[in-house]
Amino acid sequence: MRPAETARGYPFREPVGLALEPEYAELRDHEPVSRISLPYGGQAWLAVRHEDVRVVLTDPRFSRAALLDRDVPRTSPRRLTDPTLHTMDPPEHNRLRGLVAAAFSPKQIDRLTDHAQHVTNGLLDRVEQTGPPADLVAGLAVPLPIAVICHLLGVPPGDRDQFTSWIDVALATTAFPPEEIHRAFNELKDYIAGLVTARREKPSDDLLGALVAARDTEGRLSENEVVVLGVTLLYAGLETTSNHIGNFTYTLLTHPDQLAALRADPGLLDRAVDELLRFTPTVTSAGFTRIAREDVELGGVLVRAGDAVLVQLDAANRDERVFTDPDRLDLTRKPNPHVAFGFGPHYCVAAQLAKAELRVAIGTVLRRFPGLRLADEELSWRRGRMVRGLDRLPVTW
Repeated sequence: MRPAETARGYPFREPVGLALEPEYAELRDHEPVSRISLPYGGQAWLAVRHEDVRVVLTDPRFSRAALLDRDVPRTSPRRLTDPTLHTMDPPEHNRLRGLVAAAFSPKQIDRLTDHAQHVTNGLLDRVEQTGPPADLVAGLAVPLPIAVICHLLGVPPGDRDQFTSWIDVALATTAFPPEEIHRAFNELKDYIAGLVTARREKPSDDLLGALVAARDTEGRLSENEVVVLGVTLLYAGLETTSNHIGNFTYTLLTHPDQLAALRADPGLLDRAVDELLRFTPTVTSAGFTRIAREDVELGGVLVRAGDAVLVQLDAANRDERVFTDPDRLDLTRKPNPHVAFGFGPHYCVAAQLAKAELRVAIGTVLRRFPGLRLADEELSWRRGRMVRGLDRLPVTW
């Protein structure tokens, strides 16, 4: 095993747009597990190869629960203090996952897909009436995931401006002061706690109502777990999917050969969504941190017990050891073992719902607007956030 290298400052720089930082390719070739120094919590290991990332995400010697209420290396000022889907290890993680899994069964996904299609049709009606040019972020990418997650959880759509504002701040890295980030997350928790109280007074058949019933009648989770699980599902159902819709549309519009192939064969849509998930960078920095429970050899280095390890999923999705010509968008790519939704026990429980929303959004936009193209306006990208995305996506047709 080679000795640890000098820690690099991380993130390498403020990401711009959807260009994956070149350091990841260099590290995959020469230093697949490297030392980095983060803005909060000190130094950690960074894994960038597909094989090593999957090991970290599946090997029980790497723990998520060990992060709780510790000053671990991270890019956000907010510490993780609550046990939830993202911060539990099996078997406790399995208990929570089982409580929400029924909401993402094939039957439920079909029902939510129908709802997403209905919402998308209405949103694009308004886009067509008011444009061109039109902003697909405000017109589709933001309101569609809101409508779907509100329908699933039972969150009042009229509260969207308030809770989306909190989510935007809570999931920031440098866009807001640390005290604002902490306050926004606490306000999200207070908001969901209020909805939980309302479910007790008036039971409902939505997912939040089911979680309250599991708490009150079956004792299968704690009060705090109900609230934090609701918060987790709310922001997970909005932030990434919303940015994906805008980013994927932009990616297709800037790869005209692939867009033409998809238009010529709409049956490629499933594979196209998976390839867009692989190809289009999602996050602005590594995450999914684990703490080594014991000494582990990983990627040719010795990770000591207690060390933190971060994985960069976008870098793993460009690993030439797994993907032929990985820096090329290929909507016909198959197989496509990307790790955009993670891997192993913490694989995103809502992955099939997210893919269904993306298929509906991308497929419907392309059908409705066969001449869709970018408007002649300068693009502005969100900064200081965990997830990459556009402020606006001006299009014409």
